[in-house]
Amino acid sequence: MKKNSLYIIGAGGHGKVVADAALLMDQWQSIAFLDDHKIGQDILGLKVVGGSQDYHALDPNDAEFIVAIGDNATREQIQNQIKIDGYRLATVIHPSAVIGREVSIGEGTVIFAQVVVNPSTAIGKGCILNTACSVDHDNHIGNFVHLSPGVRLAGTVSVGERTWLGINATVINNCSIASDAVIGASTVCIGNIKESGTYVGNPAKKISY
Repeated sequence: MKKNSLYIIGAGGHGKVVADAALLMDQWQSIAFLDDHKIGQDILGLKVVGGSQDYHALDPNDAEFIVAIGDNATREQIQNQIKIDGYRLATVIHPSAVIGREVSIGEGTVIFAQVVVNPSTAIGKGCILNTACSVDHDNHIGNFVHLSPGVRLAGTVSVGERTWLGINATVINNCSIASDAVIGASTVCIGNIKESGTYVGNPAKKISY
């Protein structure tokens, strides 16, 4: 039996990808967007029915929500408020994703096409596992992390909360990445990242602005 309604908060490019995966899952009777700047528009054949705060008018027993906003801190703030207000959060997983045994996935997380998550891995809440990223065995991915397309995490990697790994970034096995870090595109982490900041290069080095 299908669930009632899914509301996607955020109708930008990321929201489109979330909607596409949700449509392919075929688990909801209806799907719509909430976005302050696009009310009334049609996106992928789905209506933007209100602004981001209009969820307060919806029946908590009828609606589930997913926050489709790329910025990790903003996504965390909105998702936590939705939960405080007594509403349910969905998890969206593209049908082509491969999820291993003994994998836990937190509420509000989205997993896109061709992602691989290998066994005994824990994925936090509100995460984005973007197109074709790979998470190997025994990883721990903290809440509100974003793994960009093509990211590669070897076995027994830990990623702290709100960290963003850019497109094609690589982390070798047994490494730990601090919370609130930014790992640049194609950066290679061959050791622990112990503090927040922006890291680029091969091997990864912290940069300042």
